[in-house]
Amino acid sequence: MISLSSTPKKYHTDQDKACTPQETVRRVKAALSGLSLSILAQTRRIDNGVLGIPVFLSICGEDARSVMPTRKQMGKGASPEQAEASALMELMERYGFFTFWRDLPEATQTTWEEAKVLFPKTLMPLDLVNKACGDTLPHDTLERILNLRPWLFVPTTHIATGNTVHVPLDLFKVLNEFNGSSAGNTHVESILQGTCELVERHVCALADKLHPALPSLPVQPESTNDPVLRDLLEKFHHNGIVLVLKDMTMGMPVPTVAALAMNPLTFPATSEIVFTAGTACTPEKAAIRAITEVAQLAGDFCTSASYEASGLPKYRSWEETEWLHQGPQTTYAALPRIEHDDMLEELQEVAQRLEALGFPLFSVSTQNPQTGVPSNYNFVPGFQFRERDEHPSVGLFVLRLLREEANEEALLAGLATIEAAYPESHFIPFFKGLIALDMGNVETARAFFTEALPLQPGATATALVAFYHAYTLTQEAQWETAIPLLDNAIESAPDLKEALNLRGVCKFKLERYAEAAEDFTEVVKFIDKSSVMDLFNLGVCHKLMGNTDEAKTYLTAALSIDPTFAKAQEHLAELASQVQR
Repeated sequence: MISLSSTPKKYHTDQDKACTPQETVRRVKAALSGLSLSILAQTRRIDNGVLGIPVFLSICGEDARSVMPTRKQMGKGASPEQAEASALMELMERYGFFTFWRDLPEATQTTWEEAKVLFPKTLMPLDLVNKACGDTLPHDTLERILNLRPWLFVPTTHIATGNTVHVPLDLFKVLNEFNGSSAGNTHVESILQGTCELVERHVCALADKLHPALPSLPVQPESTNDPVLRDLLEKFHHNGIVLVLKDMTMGMPVPTVAALAMNPLTFPATSEIVFTAGTACTPEKAAIRAITEVAQLAGDFCTSASYEASGLPKYRSWEETEWLHQGPQTTYAALPRIEHDDMLEELQEVAQRLEALGFPLFSVSTQNPQTGVPSNYNFVPGFQFRERDEHPSVGLFVLRLLREEANEEALLAGLATIEAAYPESHFIPFFKGLIALDMGNVETARAFFTEALPLQPGATATALVAFYHAYTLTQEAQWETAIPLLDNAIESAPDLKEALNLRGVCKFKLERYAEAAEDFTEVVKFIDKSSVMDLFNLGVCHKLMGNTDEAKTYLTAALSIDPTFAKAQEHLAELASQVQR
């Protein structure tokens, strides 16, 4: 149970907080410095000052790196103090999340059938499980599928009522990953921010899927009386950056503002098109969050920075953004507003309004007992995420888990149960192919992928099946034959990193090094700038093309991420010996 108490706002310049950013930084650093653990190595400012909007990093210490997949977190804000506080809270959020899943306090691992006996009055209703997975299974069928594996039942707080609900939390981790994790000066502050971010991801997913004509908000500095927002708009205007602001609220109780930005003087040579969004309790705060997020991702629009898309897609050309230039004009005053002096009142109102829309809000504390910094994992059954499967179902998610963890006998039994519930599903032959591939039966896997390909209901699913079909061909060195399938996959899902990588490998094997380099470049420029293998592959391509400087640059970049990468070390050594000769 989370104890929620009154949280008056003590700071509300660019964000609403329980204390000033200076106090937040002081408290968190003091808490961490008193530990024997190395959680924070340092914070440092990373923007070059061109925009005048500060961006900070928090660098993980050794103990944080041992439990977290990331080594650094970015923080944003309209002031240096807020940006540093944001970077620190990102670290606290993620450290709390990952240590929570490592330690699992209060978790009970059991089947759904047993959970009904253990938690007869507090077990999450089956209708919410269906809703979370985008499904409508009859309850008896749903229970049969849920009983295929044990779940981690954790007591969570239903925010609208304060009641305890036991939830199969690992299911929500599969659905949402770490979307919804949050941290704050208090649990109320943390949950409110996490809820706003969940709303943001949900409406971003809807907008990306539907491309509606979203209302446009004014970008002239004089269009708002908020001094922070006015200053941010002036900074973009002064630097000649094209900025488009859209109302992406889409019926939610709190406003979301989407921001699309591009510097025509530096794009595409040293900058990118940035598309992101911000959600807050007031339209001005939402716009501030969106614009400072743009600054965080853009690298001052002049540093060749490459950001990784998440809630919204990343566009390669301005023409792709045409749908965002449609829609009527609106004003900040026309967007919803929830504003109280006490953040607890705001959280309660947001939760109640979401509940009225059929979206109950739940939260569990992930506060690490050693740091003492409040953090939470928040989720709303029925909310969507862009990264999630386009056509979800309980069966798909459970089968994914069984493939990862079950022995062969349990996996095949589970597959039979799920196939009986979804006899003509698009994902059954696909998973049969994956299972055959796991067992080393490449020809059988290829037959299933061939069967699955025409059944796929959407572009992303089609791309994934085409990729695995191509992968089976590469296992037999059929490089040329695999390329058309990978072309199909990339055309359907341009951001499918694995397909671009594999197509580059095929071209490399065919000694088409310049073409291979184009695919590896696409990955590190537009999808994952930290992809060690693609950086390494780029380095080797340039080495074989005789581009020594470029080869050294990419191989060194790969080693900066993974210093133990022996092959990168070997290629660099060979280049050094060639120069000496």
